[in-house]
Amino acid sequence: MRKDVLIVDDEPAIRRLLTGALDRTGLSHAEAGTAAEALRIGAVAQAPFVALLDLGLPDRDGLEIVPQLAAAGIAVIVLTARDATEEKVAALDLGADDFVTKPFDSEELLARVRSAMRRKAGPMAAADRREFGEGEIDRAAHSVTVRGERVELTPREFNLLWTLCENPGRVMTHASLLEAVWGPAHREDLDYLRVAVRSLRRKIERDPAQPVLLLNEPGVGYRLGTGAE
Repeated sequence: MRKDVLIVDDEPAIRRLLTGALDRTGLSHAEAGTAAEALRIGAVAQAPFVALLDLGLPDRDGLEIVPQLAAAGIAVIVLTARDATEEKVAALDLGADDFVTKPFDSEELLARVRSAMRRKAGPMAAADRREFGEGEIDRAAHSVTVRGERVELTPREFNLLWTLCENPGRVMTHASLLEAVWGPAHREDLDYLRVAVRSLRRKIERDPAQPVLLLNEPGVGYRLGTGAE
């Protein structure tokens, strides 16, 4: 039977904390204390939807197995005590969907698990439309509406919003967003991205100074929030 969540952590106390939180929400789970166990579980036909992956595993660095878990169709949420920006960026570039720094808030973590599960459960019925907060973006019609009103975006702003909407809740690195919207030659042009995000917030957020949709992960990138952060 397919499990909802795979917990990969060598600390029994952390596993107990996570299983308790998942049990309260009715999410099924499997556990692994090593990278080898995680890969064995991830390789089966009914692999979990989401893996909560600690990086400090006894047999391998957790970063090494991110690509293999992601290739199995598992959304990887990295749980780490490492707070270096480089580690977070590396995890995302290797295919992780999100990261949470220890110590973590259980409710926030569960919200991110639910978000990852929704993304893995299947595409939206209309492939060219995505919803965000109180708005909708339609790629085929190249239109954006917020609270029922049409909003005019530049082509860059439109592509940036679409890219984030295709990955709701997932942290997108600065470099990945710049490459997707501006092209590979602009992976380092962070000012382009900051200007576009600032302009987009003015157009789609209720309060651009307190954004709940275009959320910044300092030093790493941006993610699309639910509108109720």
